[in-house]
Amino acid sequence: RKAQEGKKKVVLAGCVPQAQPRQEYLKGLSIIGVQQIDRVVEVVEETIKGHSVRLLGQKKDNGKRLGGARLDLPKIRKNPLIEIISINTGCLNACTYCKTKHARGDLASYPIEELVDRAKQSFQEGVCEIWLTSEDTGAYGRDIGTDLPTLLWKLVEVIPEGAMLRLGMTNPPYILEHLEEMAKILNHPRVYAFLHIPVQSASDSVLMDMKREYCVADFKQVVDFLKEKVPGITIATDIICGFPGETDEDFQETMKLVELYKFPSLFINQFYPRPGTPAAKMPQVPAAVKKQRTKDLSQLFHSYNPYDHKVGERQRVLVTEESFDSNYYVAHNPFYEQVLVPKDPLLMGKMVEVNIYEAGKHFMKGQPVSDARVHTASITRPLAKGEVSGLTEEFRRAAQNGTNWKAQPSAEIPVKTWLSSWMALQLPWQQEGGGLKILSVSLALLAVLVMFYYGGMKTEL
Repeated sequence: RKAQEGKKKVVLAGCVPQAQPRQEYLKGLSIIGVQQIDRVVEVVEETIKGHSVRLLGQKKDNGKRLGGARLDLPKIRKNPLIEIISINTGCLNACTYCKTKHARGDLASYPIEELVDRAKQSFQEGVCEIWLTSEDTGAYGRDIGTDLPTLLWKLVEVIPEGAMLRLGMTNPPYILEHLEEMAKILNHPRVYAFLHIPVQSASDSVLMDMKREYCVADFKQVVDFLKEKVPGITIATDIICGFPGETDEDFQETMKLVELYKFPSLFINQFYPRPGTPAAKMPQVPAAVKKQRTKDLSQLFHSYNPYDHKVGERQRVLVTEESFDSNYYVAHNPFYEQVLVPKDPLLMGKMVEVNIYEAGKHFMKGQPVSDARVHTASITRPLAKGEVSGLTEEFRRAAQNGTNWKAQPSAEIPVKTWLSSWMALQLPWQQEGGGLKILSVSLALLAVLVMFYYGGMKTEL
């Protein structure tokens, strides 16, 4: 609304417009569905012209639902050192509070070979860290006859020395049957010993109302097994405070769980009823109670410091980002714990050894060890910030030389959309002598048209 009041053109994307496109505030706006992100240029261009475009359809191949946009589309990475790869869309659950399911539907996984190819291409473009993401990485492959460990072993084969792979969120039910293999993978030197497993509540009755399809004992089994088999592993989790029907006793069970495991990374959410979900129709916990429970859990979370015992350790870290305050570079150790290091440009994109000299609630600080070898993780120079990923070498040469580009890009996007998005190559009439060529061709075409026109008139007479 603020954008519209400022006479701005608006294009809306994401789960909410996909799931509820007929909302009053969406009238007249252009919308890109969750599976149509590859057509963003087209939608933006039409919206700028004053048209309202809505692309909300599901992508299918021979009647089978696809995972979404192609993985080999060109893009600009926010951080040239980090590649984020979606391995599947949708999920197998039907959680009563979730709006994402309405928008993204059932599970649809990308083929292993496509994911491996995307990873290879990323490393060839200077990436040194890959994040795998989806609504539920643990469910990967169940729709195409494979599974997450199979994918991960294939990816591990193409990770260069010094580069790292980070796994995304997985729900407890889909990790239970792969615990042995997952432990082996998480112990691999090129895979962060990190896993995000949302518990949401430590009350079985609340989990049942949420339709989470596991019990608290299942969650504990996963965490206990991984903590035993992967020493030092970081387990992150999510908790919803004040879900409909949650009693004080239910909430205290959740507090006990956090006290037991002292999760170093905890995402606390105060329940909000999403319109159109089953949970929105359930009897709600009073707002003041939800607020107090959220406050109590937050206080418990901030009562312990998970990294104090690591001061004095020597750790291997991969430097990939700049801190929010711009005073440090951000690195991560093998457990994906955040380590702040001096802002030395020579460290960016490198794997180095540091001595930990300070610890805070969410970070440690490390000083590079003088006698340690600095390892360059990237196998080639990273792309410059803002440089387009996914372009063929032929296209890059054409762009650098300022010559005409005639071949169709691999993503099968009209050349116009590529050029209008990020650069303009020289057109024939912009080149030396091009004006005379265009004029000659135009006169010849005009002569042919005149001849056909008069020839046609004679035939009719």
